[in-house]
Amino acid sequence: MLRLDDHPSGRHFLQIPGPTNVPDRVLRAVDQPTIDHRGPEFARLTLAILDGLGKIFQTAGPVIIYPASGTGAWEAALVNTLSPGDRVLMFETGHFATLWRKMAGKLGLDVDFVAGDWRSGVEPAAVEARLGDDKAHAFKAVMVVHNETSTGVTSRIPEIRRAIDRARHPALFMVDTISSLASMDYRHAEWGVDVTVAGSQKGLMLPPGLSFNAVSDKALAANRTARLPRSYWAWDEIIASNRDGYFPYTPPTNLLYGLHEAIAMLLEEGLPAVFARHHRHGEATRRAVRGWGLEILCRKAAEYSDSLTAIVMPEGHDADAFRRKVLERFDMSLGTGLGRLAGKVFRIGHLGFFNDLMLCGTLCGVEMGLTLSGVPHRPGGIQAALEHLQESGAAAVSPRQRETTLL
Repeated sequence: MLRLDDHPSGRHFLQIPGPTNVPDRVLRAVDQPTIDHRGPEFARLTLAILDGLGKIFQTAGPVIIYPASGTGAWEAALVNTLSPGDRVLMFETGHFATLWRKMAGKLGLDVDFVAGDWRSGVEPAAVEARLGDDKAHAFKAVMVVHNETSTGVTSRIPEIRRAIDRARHPALFMVDTISSLASMDYRHAEWGVDVTVAGSQKGLMLPPGLSFNAVSDKALAANRTARLPRSYWAWDEIIASNRDGYFPYTPPTNLLYGLHEAIAMLLEEGLPAVFARHHRHGEATRRAVRGWGLEILCRKAAEYSDSLTAIVMPEGHDADAFRRKVLERFDMSLGTGLGRLAGKVFRIGHLGFFNDLMLCGTLCGVEMGLTLSGVPHRPGGIQAALEHLQESGAAAVSPRQRETTLL
């Protein structure tokens, strides 16, 4: 029989940038008995979830839920808005931007893929220049990854929106938030995004299996004339069924239970507090990396991710060998280098259901692993992180008070 809990004593430290740790509250919600997905109780569940998702995406428009990974939400964004041969503008910010580009090509789109160094986000000036040169408005969409999970680099979405506006270009604006939603500030409506792509297994603190499209009125208008084939991914049937709290297919009821609970947890903490917590942990991690004398992959402070940090391994040392040592010795999983970064970087995820002490344990495991693996580094990284956590503690949200009853 397969053993899924074959770990030493204590909890496994899952510090990859997703899937992330699932809170016990969410696990207990998923564990509830399945109900009739055509009944009134399910309809109330769906309507409550859709209302909560509007708050998370910060939009009053539709948010569409799919039983799928984020890859499914990528495809849904494309097939619902575009036609064969449409030209789209994309940017090489890392492994996942590259995969989205590959999908667009397979679907018959004409992709203008702007080369990048995997250490920088999308430059708004480059967006404005490309669109400004497109006098015939051949580009039908601009597609950007907000937080590139493979690199720990973010792109400045509000500035890119302003660049599109300055170019007076009508292209749709699509944004992948798979590793930023519910971890970093993101405002679908205010920032003028037409399709936002997201997944369940990162900031939303759920297991993999749900993905999302938040859509604007402009995207809905494009949907009416889009000619890429679609059936399962079609927005119109889902939106129509959702109005009454249902789905046009069998929904993942138990994952929806978990989503309902995760939304409740995020709103109880408050989104500003959630974003502030992630920023504290991101900054503490970056201070630890600098204290060790190692290099952060992201070049610009304005583009640092608060969901994860990618760390460059010193020349002559294998990041994957280091990760294996940490897993074997400390039962902690760190993120691998993807694509062209394989063996060259490791990634620390610090998003989702995460607190100060979990971060301290993670960073201690990294420092001990560096020593055991013979990776050159300076002492002091842990202390730098601790000092930041202590100094910024006054700004942190205190844990909710829990009533205790003496029996």
